Amino acid sequence: MHYIGDTSQDIWQGCINLSLESEICSDAAVITNCPPWLLACSPEGNFTQMTQEEIQTLLAREEREKLFLRGITLAGIKCLLIRDDLFTEGNKSMDLRTKGQPRGSQAITVVQLESVYLVVMGKKGTEGGPLNLKAFEIAGYTREAILKQKARR
Repeated sequence: MHYIGDTSQDIWQGCINLSLESEICSDAAVITNCPPWLLACSPEGNFTQMTQEEIQTLLAREEREKLFLRGITLAGIKCLLIRDDLFTEGNKSMDLRTKGQPRGSQAITVVQLESVYLVVMGKKGTEGGPLNLKAFEIAGYTREAILKQKARR
């Protein structure tokens, strides 16, 4: 199932809105590893500043072990890689934690939705476990919306 070209911008924005409506998410984005890179994001969030280079690094399939050593930068924010199962059969997610931020450390979860990825940042004090569960819930709703859209065609 290929999601990018066949899916309306409304579905990606709905995914962002669902994330931000939850009580634990402070920022969200839908990204892909082929243009247009950033498909949707919270207009007030930091993820609007995510670069193509950062997305390529995050989604590169080669040399993933280097991410544990060097960390990752998203929207200019340094992050530590906590768990990387993004390209592992079954889970397809990744957990990160911001570091060196004046507002303190925040959890980030990345969940794969076939050819796109949902990236959510938790509010200050939100742990990675609940954020991960929320990201999977939102990913499930988004998959259902895509299937309904395809069925209408």
